[in-house]
Amino acid sequence: MDTLHDEKHRIILNEHKIVNNNSTSPTVLDDKFDIKKFRKIFRVVIVRHENYEMEFDLIGLHPFLANTFRRLILSDVPSMAIEKVHILNNTSIIQDEILAHRLGLIPLKADPRLFEYKSNWSAAANEKDTLEFELKIKCSNNKDSSKKESSRAEDIYKNTNVYSKHIKWIPTGNQKSKFKESDVGPIHPDILIAKMRPGHELDLKLVAVKSNGRDHAKFSPVATAFYRLLPDIKIVKPVEDEAAYRLQKCFSPSVITIRTQNNKKIAVVKDSRYDTSSRNVFKYDDLKDSVVMSKIQDHFIFTIESVGAMQPEVIFKEAVTILKDKCLSLLAELNS
Repeated sequence: MDTLHDEKHRIILNEHKIVNNNSTSPTVLDDKFDIKKFRKIFRVVIVRHENYEMEFDLIGLHPFLANTFRRLILSDVPSMAIEKVHILNNTSIIQDEILAHRLGLIPLKADPRLFEYKSNWSAAANEKDTLEFELKIKCSNNKDSSKKESSRAEDIYKNTNVYSKHIKWIPTGNQKSKFKESDVGPIHPDILIAKMRPGHELDLKLVAVKSNGRDHAKFSPVATAFYRLLPDIKIVKPVEDEAAYRLQKCFSPSVITIRTQNNKKIAVVKDSRYDTSSRNVFKYDDLKDSVVMSKIQDHFIFTIESVGAMQPEVIFKEAVTILKDKCLSLLAELNS
């Protein structure tokens, strides 16, 4: 375990409760914030980065800051989303309100950093704060189908499924010189919007603006952002043979491994990082005193899952910038 972790910053997981490892020592929640100590021990370690998902460690951080970043990511980091839907024609079976709601939840590729917040809804569309789209599609019989005997709707009808790829961008002002349709349109082309039959038609005008999750969840740039404390598992008594295999099954896969030592099977901790703190070990009287499970109070495993408009690391940096601006704004108010 990292030597930066202070022993007093551990909490012990008992069978039915969580306790501080030393009742005479304060927890990290009680520590007075010290900027010099913070600079010395704080680290960010990226563990995994796959497509739009990133897992990283925040080490030496106070819980209030970890939760602040989470809340800022969910509620304050902006994104672009469809806010207004002008329905010129809708003869599908989906009600106008439900259709507008579904369209608003389609994530857009547009980078919100390149746009401004729209301050006046009564004003005409502005190239700096608005993106406009249209969705015009009509379902009809497929007379050219080679599969005359097929009963599949996709074979006997044209445009029976309305997907996000059918949403077309309408450039405003000089947007066409700045962006491509692939830069601002829906992130995923195969999001199902509606199912139609001959005679059904959609003719919609869509208006996308910049906002944040405080306004509506559709403006949140992430599918989710969460954190958990780093687990730490220590085997304090030798666990051998059949008991070793029982101990292994008490934890998540890859947490406990079995090694051969002096012709005996010995249980050892392989990686406690992904333990889920199930406490199954307390079911066995011969095992419950062999393991000490704890969590590090100032080591956070942080996960960000972006919807795709911005990479996770960019979203986190934006959250840091927003926090900085809020702090400067507060200092300015206090000084005035």
